[in-house]
Amino acid sequence: MPQMMKAAIFAEPGRIVLDDKPVPDVGPLDALIRITTTTICGTDVHILKGEYPVARGLTVGHEPVGVIEKLGSAVQGFREGQRVIAGAITPSGHSAACLCGQHSQDGAGTKHGYKAMGGWRFGNTIDGSQAEYLLVPDAMTNLAPIPDGLTDEQVLMCPDIMSTGFSGAERGQVRIGDTVAVFAQGPIGLCATAGARLMGATTIIAVEAVPARMEIARQMGADHVVDFSKCDPVAEIMRLTDGRGVDVAIEALGLQQTFSAALRVLRPGGRLSSLGVYSSDLTIPLDAFAAGLGDHTITTALCPGGKERMGRLMDVIASQRLDTRPLVTHRFKLDDIEAAYDLFANQRDGVLKIALTP
Repeated sequence: MPQMMKAAIFAEPGRIVLDDKPVPDVGPLDALIRITTTTICGTDVHILKGEYPVARGLTVGHEPVGVIEKLGSAVQGFREGQRVIAGAITPSGHSAACLCGQHSQDGAGTKHGYKAMGGWRFGNTIDGSQAEYLLVPDAMTNLAPIPDGLTDEQVLMCPDIMSTGFSGAERGQVRIGDTVAVFAQGPIGLCATAGARLMGATTIIAVEAVPARMEIARQMGADHVVDFSKCDPVAEIMRLTDGRGVDVAIEALGLQQTFSAALRVLRPGGRLSSLGVYSSDLTIPLDAFAAGLGDHTITTALCPGGKERMGRLMDVIASQRLDTRPLVTHRFKLDDIEAAYDLFANQRDGVLKIALTP
């Protein structure tokens, strides 16, 4: 095994560069995986632009697919050479957050206050997956074997995008026969649309303006696609529901405008499930909130992680209930990471997700 590896590191705001780093040492509960495929997330772009702070020299990326290169001395139940994924969120399994059932929030609460992003460590507080090798902490909690017959690109969405999108539908408690609106059809919104369909929604209304994304939204299960550049999406959703409103609205963009719109299309007693990451204070419109008397539920979600979650998501793929391969629109080698970031950050050429291979 080499002593040095290539890695995409955060150099300074505006610059993520490929550089050499030592291959990590493996502790008793860790696993070292050799990355075979990873990808770039919108959160990585926030890091690139300096909008989300991380330490200089940190390896970025949090969506790993790979092969176990070396296991820690105390790790059981896995073998070297096994194909695995690990979630973007890596719970320890023994924290207070984990033991009360909120695995994604492992590490969020501190004596100094609340840290956003909870148990997100890869590419945030520890080195991430846009590299030749990745050290996975608490391996027995976080490694999930890839079922035979599934390709890297079939499971590439499981660590983050699929888990996050599905959580929007799950936290919104979508039921059989529900009408659901999903605001924004980026990768997470597309997976929220797919999740709503899998949970039994029979009318799904997607809100989007990019033609390619509108088409994929239909593939993922949208019955109607509202082009917000051509009409008022709130008025159109109310028309489509005969004035009733939707049972669940999922916000997958992180803007005041879409949050307010999602609240305005709810039926009385409806549920707003928020997946967006917001960069400023939100305002709740008095009328849309029915002055607090509308029996509404507003809920938020962070990507669930851990091996059990990853296993479930890969079972969805293996059972052919969902094909996320259309979300991979571009492919780059790790050596071309800077060009990949330039394409993704500027949303050129219809990019949705990029498959990166060392």
